[in-house]
Amino acid sequence: MRYNPNTPDPTFPGFLKSWRNRRRLSQLDLSLQSGMSQRHISFLETGRSNPSRFAIAQLAEALEMPAAEIDAMLLSAGFAARSAQKAWDDNIRHAVDVSIDHILQSHAPYPALSVDRVWNVVKANDPAKQFLARAGARGDPNLFRELLTPGPIRDCIINWEEVARALLRLLELELARRPNDTEAHELLTDLLKLKDVKALRDTPAPSATAPVLTLKFQIGEDVLDLFSLIATIGMSADASLDDLRIETLLPANDATRAWFENTVL
Repeated sequence: MRYNPNTPDPTFPGFLKSWRNRRRLSQLDLSLQSGMSQRHISFLETGRSNPSRFAIAQLAEALEMPAAEIDAMLLSAGFAARSAQKAWDDNIRHAVDVSIDHILQSHAPYPALSVDRVWNVVKANDPAKQFLARAGARGDPNLFRELLTPGPIRDCIINWEEVARALLRLLELELARRPNDTEAHELLTDLLKLKDVKALRDTPAPSATAPVLTLKFQIGEDVLDLFSLIATIGMSADASLDDLRIETLLPANDATRAWFENTVL
């Protein structure tokens, strides 16, 4: 994993202190939660002591860090990332792939996609491919860039401003979860260069919002209302598994349900 160049201190002491501050813990709080002495934590943050892999595991658990950030912390201390230490078992890899395929295909005739943490499309079922094609998708592998870039698909989203705000919020939440993710920072920078996107982010959102955001698409003469469910793989200690998301789109009304049942093969 590469470090975000905007991170003030990518060394282990800075990494640890940054995460402790993010969790709003004092050194004493972290000591109690990790089972390590406050003196040792202080020495780790000043660089007077070097951490062991076991110490990093204790701290990461106490700080509730995502798998990829644990890998980054290990790298900052000069250790190999956990993902480099233990390859996936072939049976587990196959089971995960088959299960994701099953979910995507079982969701037909409605769209479903498997994406990574920054919404690069990994897999998509046929209804998703057909729907995106009908909406005028350009084929960009990144779903955020596909929906926010000026063009046919953006033009057919009736409530584009609401959707764009929601997508930016998702990306910013991912950055809050993984502050050292260079790829996510670069994507956000690219998105903010697109027409109207930065101005939209800097404009306060309306105070009155619906409890569930629906995506409203105009496809020809038809208006389709969809809402999204996003699932992740639970209890994963592997960064590549922790990155996976499954997004399923569901009809928000009978007219949309009928459109997909009668239009998508």
